[in-house]
Amino acid sequence: MNKMAIAAVVLAVGAGGYFLSQQGSSVVKNDPMLDYIPADTVVFSGQLAPFPLKDYLYSIAGNYQNYAMDEILQLDASSSEQERFFVSLYKQYMNVLPTPDVLLATYGLPDSVKSYFYTLGALPVMKIQLSHPDAFWAELDRAEQDSGLAHTIGSVGETQYRAYALTDANEQEQINLVFAEKQGWLTVTLNTSFNQVELLEMALGEKPVEQPLSGTTMLQDIAKSHGFMQDSISFVNHVELVKGLTTTDGNMLAKQINKMVETQGEDPFAELKIPTCQTEFAAMAANWPRTVMGLNSYSISREESDIDAAVVVESKNQVILSALAKMRGFIPAFDNSDHDNILSMALGMDVNQLAPALTEVWKDLQTPSYQCEALAELQGELDELNPAMLGMMTGMANGVKGMSVTLADYKLTEVNGEPSFEKLDALVTVSAENPIMLIDMVKPFFPPLANIDLKDNGDPVDITPLLMLPPEFGVSAKMAVKGNHLVVYTGDRGTELADGLFKQTLSANGFFDFAVDYQKMFTPLVDVIEMSGEPMPEELEALKDYNMRLKMSVDFTDKGIVIGSKVNSKASAE
Repeated sequence: MNKMAIAAVVLAVGAGGYFLSQQGSSVVKNDPMLDYIPADTVVFSGQLAPFPLKDYLYSIAGNYQNYAMDEILQLDASSSEQERFFVSLYKQYMNVLPTPDVLLATYGLPDSVKSYFYTLGALPVMKIQLSHPDAFWAELDRAEQDSGLAHTIGSVGETQYRAYALTDANEQEQINLVFAEKQGWLTVTLNTSFNQVELLEMALGEKPVEQPLSGTTMLQDIAKSHGFMQDSISFVNHVELVKGLTTTDGNMLAKQINKMVETQGEDPFAELKIPTCQTEFAAMAANWPRTVMGLNSYSISREESDIDAAVVVESKNQVILSALAKMRGFIPAFDNSDHDNILSMALGMDVNQLAPALTEVWKDLQTPSYQCEALAELQGELDELNPAMLGMMTGMANGVKGMSVTLADYKLTEVNGEPSFEKLDALVTVSAENPIMLIDMVKPFFPPLANIDLKDNGDPVDITPLLMLPPEFGVSAKMAVKGNHLVVYTGDRGTELADGLFKQTLSANGFFDFAVDYQKMFTPLVDVIEMSGEPMPEELEALKDYNMRLKMSVDFTDKGIVIGSKVNSKASAE
């Protein structure tokens, strides 16, 4: 396994796990940790108020899968000490994860924790509070003995650190994974043979940065702009990323890349550093300045956790945002809420606006005509993707405002040794200005529909024969027009949802929604397998107690592209 990849994976896993646990209620002013984080950091994620880690771990107990890491990473006699070291750490983590008290004790973590992830130029830095540092060092010692990988000791200022080599001793450039603890804070970062000592000093908190994040109102501004709870903010700064790649001294990242170029004599970003590219890339970044993440709300106890978060790709390009907003269509209320269904997926799209809106986006991307070669090539490729042709393709779907699929409930049984539905409550909808006309247009292309005589009064028509399902499945389905909605449904709950559409008018209320209740989805499968006496598949065995609900959405606002996520998790019963 590539050792650079190992380092990236280790830091990414730590950062990714941290991103999922962002909580809080107010920005902590005068936080001394922000003095060591540069304002030009490309990536930042800050847990600025203590997160109830212990309670959260209890609430998700059982809601994960444990895989055989030896099989995934294919460890064998040729595996390196570094590979064995990280696999040993991960195995131990998975072993103690089901027992939160043991996990916290193993790593010396407090019940409630603050943490940070950011970059010093290209250098990733992660910091997290420890209540018992000796326990953390003992865990590293255990992994060392298990793998054969030994650390070296180094120091900067008053801070001593452990370094684990990620590269072979005979390689020209050396990369080390560094762990250090100072005043109850663990720092995990990288140290290389080509970065200056002061960079490690800043990473380990021995030297403040010149222009710190604490000297700005960036975090408060993000929270205020998007309505986030203020003590848990994350972002990727596109402006600083572009500056780092297109200039030689515009920020810390640019200076590091320039220093590396001086050492190695080759600049992979040379073509981006000509004046025209600098100007044009900077203008693009200014239009799409950041991707930010924060919390709308949260609630955590040992029994249950609710997290409502959002990722926003910020944009100041009102032409594109306005065009995307025109495409928004109708999403049924039972898909656009936290209703108690097993699975629902809805696409709200005004088909009449699809081609015009994408054409507006396409024209905006073509303007101005870029002089930078890299951007000019992209524009050239866009020439061949003129969305105006979509107008011809979407003509048959004229007036369509959205589509949805909902599985409300189901129960399986066996009939003559074959699986069958004891219950199936489901619904498929197509929302349109004139559903009757829509079905009439489709009839010539699907002859079996020719005998379907739908009325606009809501009366259902049995379409079970059209499904061509084996009779032993026990499924019967009906089709009806309920107001502005063409629906195909089955079961009592499906009928109830279909009838409720009469009251729902075609408003542009969203773009995409997806929701799933994992436990309700897998429980009937587990029940029928147990009833059959067949052995339980390993994958299903791991998921049968997965007591979690997820809701995701994509929408467009005047602030940017918004990706919403709501997660509810309940501790599995003992």
